[in-house]
Amino acid sequence: MAIALFSSTTVGAESARIKKVLWFYLDQEGRQSLSPSLFDRDAYQAVLRGDPTKRSGVRFDMQWNAPAGADLVLRVEMRGSIGATNTTATVQGRVKKSGPFSRWTQLKLSGEDYRKLGELVAWRATLHAGDLQVAEHKSFLW
Repeated sequence: MAIALFSSTTVGAESARIKKVLWFYLDQEGRQSLSPSLFDRDAYQAVLRGDPTKRSGVRFDMQWNAPAGADLVLRVEMRGSIGATNTTATVQGRVKKSGPFSRWTQLKLSGEDYRKLGELVAWRATLHAGDLQVAEHKSFLW
């Protein structure tokens, strides 16, 4: 009979998860919306989608979960285009899980890095424990 012992901070593919990814264009003042209303947010996002000159960046809001105490890196890889030229960009941040509930983390691409990306075409959010990718959530076109 074999007995396996696992540490509560060990992160595996079955224990870490990216539950939801929302992304928003940001205006010149760094806002995604002009008011807290979800209807207003969606309407303002339509305005920003229609006029790239009003945008200053893009923000990804990600809901994720992992074992308590896990020290992870949350990364978003983006594919874009400027005319017929394909572009890429990556943003990442260190996250640490504390408590029993899932967490929300925001990562932002703005300024010159955003201008070099051009029009966002596809994205992939990944969660890493060291060199090991433990979770992934991606757009349809990735």
